[in-house]
Amino acid sequence: MKKSLIALAVIGFSGAAMAQSSVTLYGVADAAVGKMGKGKTEMISAGVMNNGTSRLGVRGVEDLGGGLKAGFNFETGLSLEDGATSTAGGGYWGRAANLWLGGNWGTFKMGRTLTPSFYGVATWELTGTANYSVIGNTYGVAGAGARNSSQFSYKTPNLGGFNAELGYIAKPDNGGNSKWDVNAIYANGPIGVGLSANKAQNSKTNWSLGGKYNFGNFALAASYHDAKIRDRRGFGLGGTATFGAASVTLDLTRDTRNGGGKKYTNGLLEAKYALSKRTFMYGAYLRLDGTNNYGIGVRHNF
Repeated sequence: MKKSLIALAVIGFSGAAMAQSSVTLYGVADAAVGKMGKGKTEMISAGVMNNGTSRLGVRGVEDLGGGLKAGFNFETGLSLEDGATSTAGGGYWGRAANLWLGGNWGTFKMGRTLTPSFYGVATWELTGTANYSVIGNTYGVAGAGARNSSQFSYKTPNLGGFNAELGYIAKPDNGGNSKWDVNAIYANGPIGVGLSANKAQNSKTNWSLGGKYNFGNFALAASYHDAKIRDRRGFGLGGTATFGAASVTLDLTRDTRNGGGKKYTNGLLEAKYALSKRTFMYGAYLRLDGTNNYGIGVRHNF
């Protein structure tokens, strides 16, 4: 009898502990037929003309009580062509490897993660920051990459649609040059506005400012970019029209400065059709710095 009571007590305690924490396996499978520049048409995965990079990730969160939570996120990329790992500048967990603590006061995060600049741009970018985004391929993510390693960051709580995040990388973790990365975001109802900026020591500040307004079946976005690390400046203008399960996006950029040579007008035409809440077909044509690129594929989120 005592053993039965003890077993029931252990099960009850374990259930309570498990109810306070959770671990989720998630991912993306994306494959397409496409072509980049003067290359030949072929199967593509984890490429520029895919909507996204196939990935597998695990994330978890634990309720510590008193409004405090702890969590983590590990994520790796892969190619559906041969199953090879597709990193994003890091090792196996090159897409994400971080730990965070959060509460009513905000969130503090440590490790490899998407940058504050990325989240600022994602607030208004029309394709959902697809691999073939004309903004991302022309000006980068506010001039820089989408991820930082060894980043300490603090994100404020949401205050009526406004939040901000500041990231910092110490000198020893960034080749002897410290780096900061910041955003300020307002997203409330049909309006989304994001300011992104970043700077490494001994270099100039990169920044971008963009906004989007959703009219219902139509969304309009405009932005300006000063990508000093690329010696390139310019603006973007585009719109998305939605027709039930289908949508069409036209997004354009125009250089006002290009230190690398000719000023370009780049453009993206994207069409998507949702087969379900998790799966959609897409077709995209990207005119990038005088090259013609396209992809036709399927993306499944799980």
